[in-house]
Amino acid sequence: MNRTVLRRPVLALPLGLGASLVVLAGCTANTDPSAAGGAEPLEVSINGAECPVSAVETPSGTTRFTLVNAGTEPNEFEVLAADKLRIVGERENLGPGTTTDFTIVLEPGTYYTACKPNMVGEVTGVTEFTVTDSGEPVTVSEDEQALRDEAVTAYTAYVRDQTGALLTRTEEFTTAYLGGDLDRARELYPRVRMHFERIEPTAEAFGDIDPALDLREADSQELGEPWTGWHVLEKDLWLPAGETALTPEQGREMADGLNRDTRKLYDLVHADDFTVSLDEISNGAIALLEEVATTKITGEEEIFSHTDLYDIQANLEGASVAFGTVRDLAEQKDPELVAEIDSRIESLSSTLDGYRSGEDGFVPFTELDDADRKQLSDSVNALRRPLATLTEVVVG
Repeated sequence: MNRTVLRRPVLALPLGLGASLVVLAGCTANTDPSAAGGAEPLEVSINGAECPVSAVETPSGTTRFTLVNAGTEPNEFEVLAADKLRIVGERENLGPGTTTDFTIVLEPGTYYTACKPNMVGEVTGVTEFTVTDSGEPVTVSEDEQALRDEAVTAYTAYVRDQTGALLTRTEEFTTAYLGGDLDRARELYPRVRMHFERIEPTAEAFGDIDPALDLREADSQELGEPWTGWHVLEKDLWLPAGETALTPEQGREMADGLNRDTRKLYDLVHADDFTVSLDEISNGAIALLEEVATTKITGEEEIFSHTDLYDIQANLEGASVAFGTVRDLAEQKDPELVAEIDSRIESLSSTLDGYRSGEDGFVPFTELDDADRKQLSDSVNALRRPLATLTEVVVG
């Protein structure tokens, strides 16, 4: 999960939509080489708490960054709206010594850039970033407009479908847990969470919702933040030796909170004015694979239950759906990229199939030896590399 714990107000739209919705409504893009879409990427030199950008001003439209993590810890880069709270775009899980491209679409206005060392705590290095009016919007063709509209409509429906299933099945899970049917709760736990993992980038956009539902114990302890959500109940269901179980009152409090926060997420994405932007869809696909590569592949997400393979499968499914909604648009512009992504998705799916157990389950992650983990990691990385360029192709 994104270790975002900066407390942000919950809005009816995905945070950052104010900056991007106009682009979708008008379906414009900067294709002039002199504008942002054809200019050299802005370089961001990330080192711990600092992340200066090579320029503090850029023309509106497609904006490209090259993120260079020169520090010694993982980091993330964020573009914030004028209120310094709403996330317009972000790229997480930037490993030390890595260089990553990041593409978003920005309307004219005042923004702020920031980073977050180790992806926990408050944002740092907050710097004003101005987007001027390029004055040269280029209306896309009717065919491309139709593909963009179809992608947004399809992905919005998918997010709503997954949150609906998540809400219903979370209530099923907590009913089993509170009713003392712990074997059933253990069976449901990883399967219900898959609905959340498929659309986690959307949940992350709402600020408090993601950490309330998905914060890990280690991050909670490091930050001194209240620990709530799925992983509290995970620990209670797979209680480590020497640990004390939750009291009935504590268990009910956590289960009720999980239901309540899941309902909040459901209500937000089912609001009449909820939608997503084109770059949010493609960047969401990228984020899901980056998360697998940097946290899920280590087994640290499901540290008590060792059900990480369910999460990885769900992240792959979510990324595949996001890619699928923009696939026709991407194929018009770069068919070779689409073919490579298709091939890599199939390969990773095949690798995961090798670890299945029963009709819809997976073996515990602890059963994978070093060779298995390397094979899985290689398959993930083989997909994340071409997928990382998807936004550039779709909105460029």
